[in-house]
Amino acid sequence: MRAITLASADAPPTCSDFPEPEPRAGEEILELVGAGLHQVVRGIATGRHYGSSHQYPLVPGVDGVARDRSGRLVYAAMTQAPWGTMAERLAPAMTVDLPAGADPLAIAAGMNPGMSGWIPLVVHREERGALGTVIVLGATGMAGRMAAQAAFALGARRVLGAGRDADSLQCLHEAGVETVDLTDPRALERALASATPDLVLDYVWGPVAEAAFAALGRRGLGKDDADISYVQIGSLAGAEASVPASLLRSRRLRLAGSGSGTFTQERLLAEFPTLMARIADGSMSVPYTEYPFSRIEEAWAYTGRARAVVVPG
Repeated sequence: MRAITLASADAPPTCSDFPEPEPRAGEEILELVGAGLHQVVRGIATGRHYGSSHQYPLVPGVDGVARDRSGRLVYAAMTQAPWGTMAERLAPAMTVDLPAGADPLAIAAGMNPGMSGWIPLVVHREERGALGTVIVLGATGMAGRMAAQAAFALGARRVLGAGRDADSLQCLHEAGVETVDLTDPRALERALASATPDLVLDYVWGPVAEAAFAALGRRGLGKDDADISYVQIGSLAGAEASVPASLLRSRRLRLAGSGSGTFTQERLLAEFPTLMARIADGSMSVPYTEYPFSRIEEAWAYTGRARAVVVPG
């Protein structure tokens, strides 16, 4: 079958022949409609992500939309390495029916980045009863923008979005998000001084996280009503960040992560239909750019504001 393949961790992706997938018990061979080229896809394929199998050659891709023999469209994920989802055919362990009328490529583009913020937002609301004030660090990327939209959709009282891209910040502002321009070294400090968050979703980590920790710190022994959940999701600004000991002792702050190892498959399955419905009805906007297999090198290098979606062709 035709597939996108990588011969090694440092090899460019190509469109070539690859063996047919080998379905495990209970799995069905499906025909690919489209697969999102997410940040995690590049990370796993090149061996930089903790989820990489380091098996080469491989087919990249962690999820997508596919069609079964009857023509039914499903969101599909969890393929067995070295088969990813960017192939004419795939054998996923997990499938969920698409909502009627949904744009399949919007689903392919949006589910992975959207779920990264959706799960911690839903969990926080369940635990606290409300979202309160949410700040998204890295809100100008696809996943961060979707997290800001999801926060409003789930009832956040106030949403702050921090990033560096001026045009994306303007779009967020027009959508009701209070924006923080990270090109200004003091902007995050000022924002957090005026709005202690209930929940921080961090898509960038590194120096931005360290600046947030410094801004969240406090002095004195007076009463502090803050109860902050800080969720680490991505690391585009750096893989490491130092956490001040004084911050952890001076405030109620819970530091956790959100990723494939932090929630169960059952929880994912429970949330997929709701998120898909939000994408399908347009309440969560998912811009995407379609690339056929023949243009995979162009898709792999794409860094625009939309999500690249790879389709057979």
